[in-house]
Amino acid sequence: MLPPDDHTPDQAATPPGPSRRSFLKQTGGLLGVALAPPIASQAEALADKLAPASPIVSGPTNVSLNINGQARNLRLEPRTTLLDALRENLDLTGTKKGCDHGQCGACTVHVDGRRVNACLTLAVMSQGKQITTIEGLAKGEELHPMQEAFLKHDGFQCGYCTPGQIMSGVSCVKEGHATTDDQTREWMSGNICRCGAYPNILAAVREVAGQQVKG
Repeated sequence: MLPPDDHTPDQAATPPGPSRRSFLKQTGGLLGVALAPPIASQAEALADKLAPASPIVSGPTNVSLNINGQARNLRLEPRTTLLDALRENLDLTGTKKGCDHGQCGACTVHVDGRRVNACLTLAVMSQGKQITTIEGLAKGEELHPMQEAFLKHDGFQCGYCTPGQIMSGVSCVKEGHATTDDQTREWMSGNICRCGAYPNILAAVREVAGQQVKG
């Protein structure tokens, strides 16, 4: 029979000391409490510097747009797109609403000479800029060369995408991105024709590009 362990009662009577884990928890908690206010205040100060408060525009606001050489004054919600302003407020329905997500190009217009998707452009952000739509491309009864080329090469079927195709084609030639068939296809790829009239569209754009080279 084993003798009783003389140290067992003494060990049981002695309360265990703090463990390493509990010590680290307590230390970390105290450190977090001590550092939280300064870090939070520094973060707020940095946020104020990076993103200064800007005036909040809510409700209808006055918007002045220069469209096809004419100043048009509207009262619009700040979230109104240029596409909706053209179609719903100015009755310029030549600019078509296709996907409304900037993927089909049917709503292509020129803003300061550059082609943009009107469905992704806010009307309020277009103030002070020169906006040209398909209605403003011709000079009176004289069609733009790109419009004439589309008629000549039958570059459309249903015609829904045609305004955007023409506007994009004009910019493509102006940018110098229609020097070859492959280049033209690449730079016109943002304009979708669901009828599949791509060969005729390509022929029209390339003809206008060739006319400018000869001219």
